[in-house]
Amino acid sequence: MNILILSRRERYYSTRRLVEVSRRLGHSAKVINPLKYVLTTRKSSENPDVVIPRIGNVAIEYSLAMVKNFELMGVPVLNNSDSIYLAKDKFVSLQVLKSNEVPVPETFMVRSKSLVKKAVKQLGGLPVVLKLLRGSQGIGVKLAQNITELINFAESTWTLDHDFIVQKYYPESRGQDTRILVIGNNVIAGMRRYPRKGDFRSNIHQGGWSEKVNLPRSYQTLAKRAAKAIGLQIAGVDIIESKNGPLIIEVNASPGFEGLEKVTGQDIAKVIIDFACAMARNRRKR
Repeated sequence: MNILILSRRERYYSTRRLVEVSRRLGHSAKVINPLKYVLTTRKSSENPDVVIPRIGNVAIEYSLAMVKNFELMGVPVLNNSDSIYLAKDKFVSLQVLKSNEVPVPETFMVRSKSLVKKAVKQLGGLPVVLKLLRGSQGIGVKLAQNITELINFAESTWTLDHDFIVQKYYPESRGQDTRILVIGNNVIAGMRRYPRKGDFRSNIHQGGWSEKVNLPRSYQTLAKRAAKAIGLQIAGVDIIESKNGPLIIEVNASPGFEGLEKVTGQDIAKVIIDFACAMARNRRKR
């Protein structure tokens, strides 16, 4: 099987593991940086059997145009461009989840200082969680404890012509969340993530730590519903616990799986490659 992985760096853990496992299983694996690929309307004579996008937050539109190009050529893509784009927008993805009766935190998006203050009031007051509309690995996420922090964040964000969301803070979650990996319609693995001391972000890249967790059936069902609502075949679903039950805070279209492999001992890269190859074989049959 000829597998193409779209990633800006082959040395990234998840990208490297996908390449290693592909070659171990006898497949051909190639990594292309989307930003160094020339897009054209010309028809290509060489197409891979399947494409695995690992799209970050740099030049998203360009990268997704490349993904769309493969889709239009009839190449199976593990997460299509529309679902990736939707997952990248934190506010719209929450709107879609809510419309599909998937529980999410109370969230506002505003563009003026006066409306920011009104949003905070409707959320029950400070502190509140601030998140850039597009961000990953905990970057661009802040817990605003006072109005000065809130306004400074807002003004600096709008100066750069970016948007952000204002989200209710649930102190009962204690900064912890549960990451669940969904592939197809199956829950593959899960872990509980904890923040480092003095931080409220549980992201491993921000110094947090994790442990294996036995996932309640309700969490598994919720994660699968969230992935399906966004339209993702592979998704990293993040869940926090509130007084009223679990809430989906984010659905990731290109989830890293270094932490999951380490805490669970599972060969997640192999599960992904096997699923991608099965997609390609099914497309051939049709």
